[in-house]
Amino acid sequence: MTLVTGSAIIRTKQEQNIIYLMFLVCYNEAVECGFPSPARDFTEGSIDLNEELIPRPNSTFVVRARGDSMIGSGIYPDDLILVDRSLKSRNGSVIIAVLDGELSIKILKIKNKQVSLSSSNKNYSDVLVSEEMDFTIWGVCTYVIHALSPINK
Repeated sequence: MTLVTGSAIIRTKQEQNIIYLMFLVCYNEAVECGFPSPARDFTEGSIDLNEELIPRPNSTFVVRARGDSMIGSGIYPDDLILVDRSLKSRNGSVIIAVLDGELSIKILKIKNKQVSLSSSNKNYSDVLVSEEMDFTIWGVCTYVIHALSPINK
């Protein structure tokens, strides 16, 4: 259910049959990453993160990252990863792979019809996928959500 009130959007989230309200305000101006510009005292209205981040909710799921093999791609332990099963994976896609029954977040590499799964941490080597292995792609990772510092958790 979505209700719009003033400058916030209210999205309901069901968790164990309890409904929580979430309010988010979106500012009209983009924020400079370099030198700051004069502050603006008005908002654009609201932003619905479901609409921004999850264009296909029926094929999207969330996983929590574990380990440090993908830190070079900005994926850290305990990050939330949005995964879309409807997207076609291609060379270079960050994917959720199932390899011999184990789930893993990896970079899909395809070269000369040979499939390999790469990490983005030099401490891990690539895994060449052979025909004997049970290999499935569960989906393509679309967004990562993580705290900027431990204080934010």
